[in-house]
Amino acid sequence: MIIKIGRFDISECWDGVFYKKLSRYPYITAWEIQTVLDFIKYEKQNGRSCHIEAEDCIVRAIREYRASYDKGVRIPPPDKITECTACPKYRGCMTDLVCHTSPPENAVKILDCGKLLSPVLARGVPSEELRNESRNAAHDPKDYFDYVMFAWGNCQAGDRLVMERKLGRFPNEYDLSRGFTPGVRFFFRYNELIRHPNATFEGVLPLKVKDEVKLSDWVFAIISPENHRSIIKDHVPSELKSKIHFLKNDCFNIWEWSEKVYEFAKKLI
Repeated sequence: MIIKIGRFDISECWDGVFYKKLSRYPYITAWEIQTVLDFIKYEKQNGRSCHIEAEDCIVRAIREYRASYDKGVRIPPPDKITECTACPKYRGCMTDLVCHTSPPENAVKILDCGKLLSPVLARGVPSEELRNESRNAAHDPKDYFDYVMFAWGNCQAGDRLVMERKLGRFPNEYDLSRGFTPGVRFFFRYNELIRHPNATFEGVLPLKVKDEVKLSDWVFAIISPENHRSIIKDHVPSELKSKIHFLKNDCFNIWEWSEKVYEFAKKLI
């Protein structure tokens, strides 16, 4: 795996390359260094080596911080991460909440079993087969499919992926505005979910959890578009009825919906 640290639109892992954007390039913060070292550690645990391509000053800063990291020192994320500034209101990722987004038909299955499941467990398909599917456009390694993935709470990436799966292609501007259909978001407090025994830090996502996350133990709020109420309401177990909320999608696009849902969830904290 190659780690390229520089000026990019966002931080992402794509086709064997981790593109790491810095919030104040070429200065790299301790948090940003920690994510790079988390990525290296995770990849090593799965039999893959990493090579860093970056300015000498950045490589030197990572090397100097390595001793603290290897001692198990971890620092919390800042209140807002500004590696990605695409969202119009926040201009960054807010780190109090994380979420997992699914289409309504999958949300029903999740509520019926009471757990978020990794793709391998949810679909009952071996990781090798999932890796080779055409919809794995990023060419993620097979071990990625053993985890439940989470994005920051105000991020639109989960809904974008729901649209991509629905359409069978990358969504265009119309798909994300007038043609946009939101998914169901499962929200978690970041500082709580990191204590899950199977929580994993791999440097790209806020975190991911191997195998499963039991909703009754961990979920903070479940937010669904109002038009999915009839599909979902009869599948909500009694212990989660106080945590599910239905919001009207009166938003112009994916950005406005992400903002509305996050602001609603934040007020519940």
